[in-house]
Amino acid sequence: MARAMEMGRGEQRGEMSVREAGRKGGETTSRTHGHEFYEEIGHKGGQRVRELIQQGKQAEGGRRGMM
Repeated sequence: MARAMEMGRGEQRGEMSVREAGRKGGETTSRTHGHEFYEEIGHKGGQRVRELIQQGKQAEGGRRGMM
């Protein structure tokens, strides 16, 4: 661990960087799942955000009466 911290940015010891690993994983996911997969997970994420916003508004409304 200390050895890794001593190395400057951009230096590698033959290991893959986190950025490179993420890029390769994203490319593989794109090839194996395709466009529809990203549409579906985007839609699910949007629905979840909408739910969380609604929950926050409900919690905020209940708190306003206490102030």
